[in-house]
Amino acid sequence: MPELPEVEVVRRGLEQGVAGRTVTAVEVRHPRAVRRHVAGEADFRGLLEGRTITSAERRGKYLWLPLDSGDALTGHLGMSGQLLVVPGDKPDETHLRLRFRFTDGGRELRFVDQRTFGGLAVVAGGAALPSTIAHIARDPLDPAFDDEAFVRALRARRTVVKRALLDQTLVSGIGNIYADESLWRARLHGARPTELITRPKARELLAHVRDVLSESLAQGGTSFDALYVSTEGVSGLFERSLNAYGREGEPCPRCGAPVRREAFMNRSSYSCPRCQPRPRPGRG
Repeated sequence: MPELPEVEVVRRGLEQGVAGRTVTAVEVRHPRAVRRHVAGEADFRGLLEGRTITSAERRGKYLWLPLDSGDALTGHLGMSGQLLVVPGDKPDETHLRLRFRFTDGGRELRFVDQRTFGGLAVVAGGAALPSTIAHIARDPLDPAFDDEAFVRALRARRTVVKRALLDQTLVSGIGNIYADESLWRARLHGARPTELITRPKARELLAHVRDVLSESLAQGGTSFDALYVSTEGVSGLFERSLNAYGREGEPCPRCGAPVRREAFMNRSSYSCPRCQPRPRPGRG
């Protein structure tokens, strides 16, 4: 799924492409695209048509577009969702699910989703922060992120460090890719118990998380396939800079040992067996 850098790239494109514009028509091409809007398709259209999108906001991996009504159009890209800002005469994409036209007649906003895991909904009164994502923690690139609160909360958890990094109620925006990359830089195995991580090490890990996210964002995110793109349809380039994730059997860029892949929470973890030794049972 898209993580913070990929979603932030989309947010910036939406800020530039649709903020300040008024919706004139909403076309629902597939009902699953609005299944999260429990009041139904007609209500979804009615809450959007004639409303002005005032900005584009993000919390972790979640996007929302505040409306001048005080409501918010919220979205999650799922596994394959794309929000594209394109000319109105561009041919329809094969998996086009939603179309938004604007009163100025300029580029339209399209939601394209091959696997239909993503979707959009309008949240009443959610312009400042939709209630559906209020439980999501701030992310490390948020100016209001509290570093010391994160360190305390991380060490208070009774779990392993990778699971903690993926907990969106502790710190948002980090998924499998950036967790593995941050742990590689910190020389920590993902199975290290959080209560055994010292405060200095936790601060070091957070600094690596912030660096990885910032570097990926500067390169447009990570695009392993054509599904993860900006609002202009451009793929990110951070895949070329990955040190651990997806590099099973390749030499560790730091020590040369073959990168290993291990099962973790129905997915895979990648690490260096020499730089990131697995904790010994009972010793962390």
